[in-house]
Amino acid sequence: MKFPNPYTLKQVAQIIDCDYVGADNFQVLGMNEIHVVEPGDIVFVDHPKYYDKALQSAATIVLINKDVDCPEGKALLISEDPFRDFNKLTHHFKPFQAATSSISASAKIGEHTVIQPNCFIGNNVTIGDNCIIHANVTIYDDSVIGNNVTIHSGTILGASAFYYKNRPEGFDPLVSGGRVVIEDNVDIGALCTIDKGVTGDTTIGAGSKLDNQIQVGHDTVIGKKCLIASQVGIAGCCIIEDEVTIWGQVGTNSGITIGKKAVILGQTGVTKSVAGGKSYFGTPVEEARVKLKELAYVKQIPNIIDQLKNK
Repeated sequence: MKFPNPYTLKQVAQIIDCDYVGADNFQVLGMNEIHVVEPGDIVFVDHPKYYDKALQSAATIVLINKDVDCPEGKALLISEDPFRDFNKLTHHFKPFQAATSSISASAKIGEHTVIQPNCFIGNNVTIGDNCIIHANVTIYDDSVIGNNVTIHSGTILGASAFYYKNRPEGFDPLVSGGRVVIEDNVDIGALCTIDKGVTGDTTIGAGSKLDNQIQVGHDTVIGKKCLIASQVGIAGCCIIEDEVTIWGQVGTNSGITIGKKAVILGQTGVTKSVAGGKSYFGTPVEEARVKLKELAYVKQIPNIIDQLKNK
């Protein structure tokens, strides 16, 4: 998430009332999660396991809960609770705007696009030309939809990320300030849910087709010309490369990559990243030909036992 204008390190520190290491006028351009940070971004880290990763990332400002040596060319924001203060920054730069109508006056809707009754179109939504948005679709603030897109009834774009910190008093949500981006020529079935990014974009690539009842988690990027069948659940921060086919009731772990032109057979649990150009099946996931051969061997076990008994 980029800020509307550059801020200084001192200004950001004043927003969250924390100490800092670096020049007062050190430039801050935005904030992002570690997997999408760029120079000028703030990244937060609150666990020793990830200190080095954050300090060595592309981010040039690290919001951290420990006094550490500041890497050259970077700045630090020293916080008792980086998770809380990252949320404060999201609220400051991306405050919630209550809706005043079913279709926001700030929404931009292209030529020959049809919005069926009972849809909700949030603030600053952009919808391209020649789209059909069927009844009872909900599109949260800041979503971007390309040209020639069809979205069927009951689908929701832009709900918050399923991302929580476990505190003694309960689960504390990480506030979502990202977007959903749907590129051109995408079809989305009924009752799908596509969560927005925490600070970046959840993206569905051009020409991809989604069946009914599919969940896509925050910050996931689905490539071009993918085909995804019903009841698939894709966790957050996944990368689904171009021309991947995912059949029904597949689930994935977060942060995995499915390579270009891979085929994931139904009811597979994608527990790790898999290369492109192959078919996969089973939980934990394996190449389909290997897994199916193993299952064929398992069926032979009763015959083998009987043969051993009869010896």
